[in-house]
Amino acid sequence: MKRQLLASLTLGLTVATTPIVLAYPLDGYGDTGIRRLEALRLAHEGQIKGPKQPPGALLPTSEVDLRLLGRADMPLPAPDPAFSAQIVKLLGRNAERYGLAVLDLSDPDNPRYAEHRGDYKQNVGSVGKLVVALSVFQAMADIWPQVDDRIELLRTRVITADDFAHWDHHTVRMFDVDSHKLTRRAIKDGDQATLWEYLDWMISPSSNAAAGMLMREAMLMRQYGGMYPPSPEEISRFFKETPKKELTALFERTFFEPLTRNGFDLEQFRQASFFTRQGKRNVPGPGSSYATARQLMRLGLLMEQGRLVDEFSSRQLKRLTYVTERRIRYAASPKLARSAVYFKSGSLYSCKKEPNFNCGKYKGNRKNYMNSFAIIESPAGERRLHYMVMLISNVLRKNSAYDHLTLANRIHELIDKAHPAEGSTN
Repeated sequence: MKRQLLASLTLGLTVATTPIVLAYPLDGYGDTGIRRLEALRLAHEGQIKGPKQPPGALLPTSEVDLRLLGRADMPLPAPDPAFSAQIVKLLGRNAERYGLAVLDLSDPDNPRYAEHRGDYKQNVGSVGKLVVALSVFQAMADIWPQVDDRIELLRTRVITADDFAHWDHHTVRMFDVDSHKLTRRAIKDGDQATLWEYLDWMISPSSNAAAGMLMREAMLMRQYGGMYPPSPEEISRFFKETPKKELTALFERTFFEPLTRNGFDLEQFRQASFFTRQGKRNVPGPGSSYATARQLMRLGLLMEQGRLVDEFSSRQLKRLTYVTERRIRYAASPKLARSAVYFKSGSLYSCKKEPNFNCGKYKGNRKNYMNSFAIIESPAGERRLHYMVMLISNVLRKNSAYDHLTLANRIHELIDKAHPAEGSTN
């Protein structure tokens, strides 16, 4: 198969934003062509200026793998009352502002599951970008069953940013491998990168612009099948001339069907709109976006089992979430410094006028959603502990980032105590 190579807060306005978190193993450039990875590797080795990586971020690609391939028939266990009570106690007085699911897989023969308000649903912000990635991988698997064809497409399909990327404040890393020049800026019209790099930009620094372009691409895959990619002229014509109602129907086929085909309930989990304003204008979404902690947990479990689309897709999705630089919110826990962390966060907040209250970033008084998808392997490489945490919260008028970090500390301590290391006095 031959492929071409190549915001400020306004009262009453909902704002979605996520700080930079960088992912995918540092040695991944050779396999993926994701140029930013080469910058991180060179910086870690002291060859260029840049931050060193935490101990848990240094696994090679070969060690970032699926952990439950031999347990594909393992269902999500029923909540354990005692374990759930322990977890709920950690939430404190704001417990009813949280939805939380914890799956302890450290002893895979005896998994433990805790849940609190597991069916409580809300918009999970950028965590919904995992649905976009899932939909891209599902479309590729349907059109190109051979993994080698998908790998070639990921490496060689060059996407040129257009109005579907409008507008985004998130910056991405653009690295010139030859000159070693690293640029950090938002994606703008005309920027070119491969499917792999757009996936990385969407998941790691949570670029809304990258998500907008990938959602366009996923829809084009569904529309054109084996004739993908169409020419730039055909892309422009298609989105301008196709009736909005038909585009919405194509959106549903592109982003809803992969969820139902993978066993998810659309009443509990869906991404129903673009992540960019112009994307929403170009393609009207079919309603609201939301998820629950339980559905996110099922996503993580299916991924670890290699059942999210297929084994190849599951493995790549996990690698895309491997945090290799700045850790935020739940992932910022110092208890996780030596752990491999697979993470995606998302936030939405909005404000209304309120006497004696000044609304700020992540401190909405109308809504203040902060959400995390996290898989922990600790210590990285040894993997004595293996657990998942799916967390959604809506604690108004405060930035819950530190609370999430504190909760991560406590959950890690709880699970560590339940599985003491050999020779430990715990």
